[in-house]
Amino acid sequence: MELWKLDATDLARMIRLGQVSAREVTESTLARMHAVNPTLNAVVRPLDEEALATADRLDQARSRGEIVGPLHGVPVTTKVNVDQAGHPNDNGVPALKDNIAAEDSPVVANLKQAGAVIVGRTNTPSFSMRIFTDNALHGKTWNPLDRAISPGGSSGGAGASVASGIGAIAHGNDIAGSVRAPAYCCGVVGLRVSLGRIAAYNPSALVARPLGAQLMAVQGPLTRTVRDSRLAFAAMSAADRSDTRWVDAPLVGPAPPRPIKVALVPELPGGFTHPAQAEAVRRAGRHLQRAGYAVEEVMPPDIETIIDTWHKIGVTDVLGALWPRVREHADDKTRGSMTAWMTQFPPTDLAGYMAALGQRDLSLQHWLTFLESWPLVVMPTLADLPPPQDQDTTPAGKAKVLESLRACLIAPVLGIPALQVPVGRHGNLRTGVQIKASRFREDLCLDAGEVIEAAEGIVGPVDPVAA
Repeated sequence: MELWKLDATDLARMIRLGQVSAREVTESTLARMHAVNPTLNAVVRPLDEEALATADRLDQARSRGEIVGPLHGVPVTTKVNVDQAGHPNDNGVPALKDNIAAEDSPVVANLKQAGAVIVGRTNTPSFSMRIFTDNALHGKTWNPLDRAISPGGSSGGAGASVASGIGAIAHGNDIAGSVRAPAYCCGVVGLRVSLGRIAAYNPSALVARPLGAQLMAVQGPLTRTVRDSRLAFAAMSAADRSDTRWVDAPLVGPAPPRPIKVALVPELPGGFTHPAQAEAVRRAGRHLQRAGYAVEEVMPPDIETIIDTWHKIGVTDVLGALWPRVREHADDKTRGSMTAWMTQFPPTDLAGYMAALGQRDLSLQHWLTFLESWPLVVMPTLADLPPPQDQDTTPAGKAKVLESLRACLIAPVLGIPALQVPVGRHGNLRTGVQIKASRFREDLCLDAGEVIEAAEGIVGPVDPVAA
């Protein structure tokens, strides 16, 4: 049996029952990593020795009758922009290659506490600010489905690794689509959680994060199955009260009235939506309707306003705070991409920024009211097909990327969950939708995602397309 092909849920069960050892699973995963990673460059820091030592410790614990946690022995990867004790948090930047973390960030600590075996660290664009995963420190990550297409970003290494069988769960983070876009591009499942659901900060940080990052950035898992997303989500969201925004919310909320109403948004206002993505939304709606959901094409409030709000907040303080460091330390592609972004959406002044923060609260109020009647909203993950590599390096290409990205900007502004699931195909690529729900109702997204997955079929690991 090729253990690396199994999902986290099966691996955790088999290890718990003594059918396989954590070391056997880890060895199988490491062998897969070394077989396919040279083609992908998804994992930029393999952790063989550390992973095998962790697996042996977990096997010893099980021999004493102890199970460490729900991910006991499950292989996972972490992204190089999050603190992991003893390893660099380099964020794809050569100047940060010696930024060794002294302690774990909460999300890494929670994965370890749950018994996960971290087999490697995955690639990200420089400063994690593109949906193309390439940087001067680690180089380019390739999409296992099509090398001409971006694997997404900023968690592109995470998407490529889990899609190709390097670990059952990949850690990612998302401020503007950085979990959902790579999951979409690589044809896997990606969960952006509610603001405050998963504790998140880097102990190595010397200054506070910009307010936009505090309000819009979250951590989340990329997996091949929805049940693994549920399992990883539960483990990653364990308590850590040192994050001032962490909320002790139940993982499962009260059942909404039946049938659960679903608002479909096949075409996003404010720009182009590819017909294949619109059809994916309608196809997902048909799957849900057959399962007893009440499905209708209905437009939620304020979509174009919310997208504009992301840019007013994000470009003004997130990109603004990063720009001096990007200008000094980033690669040419990142500098060009961010220049084009700030040219198309210039930073606003203090009055405009404060108005955007006020609009954020008003739009959230409108959506919370809408979600009382329509507990689920399904729309494209990206409005367009996955972009060709490096499309964002010209002003026209960047404009096209940002037009496609607008579907991903809604959940960060509102702080609500969104689950990307593959639906349908377009050539070698998967089309995909994101399922949104009210704050702390990831359970509703996951329930609907499992219905769609049952109709579409479980995603298995792929062999990467050769160079």
